[in-house]
Amino acid sequence: MKLIKFEKTDCNPCVMVSNFLDDQGVNYKRVDVEVNPDLAIEHMVMSTPVILLVDDNGHVIERSRGFNPAELENMISRL
Repeated sequence: MKLIKFEKTDCNPCVMVSNFLDDQGVNYKRVDVEVNPDLAIEHMVMSTPVILLVDDNGHVIERSRGFNPAELENMISRL
């Protein structure tokens, strides 16, 4: 399993999510939606931040929008 975080540079909640994940020592992939719009469209990301929990086959297991510590903790527990 892995976490993928969709973000953009001028997004305060994106920074909050990054700080939370960094404080927890979580490894995650960052995707800038302005640099990779096709990937954002593929995953139906319409706003940021969006965090995906993805299995080893690339299937999305869970999705979180915005800064929600409880949802993030649940996702982290499944890694």
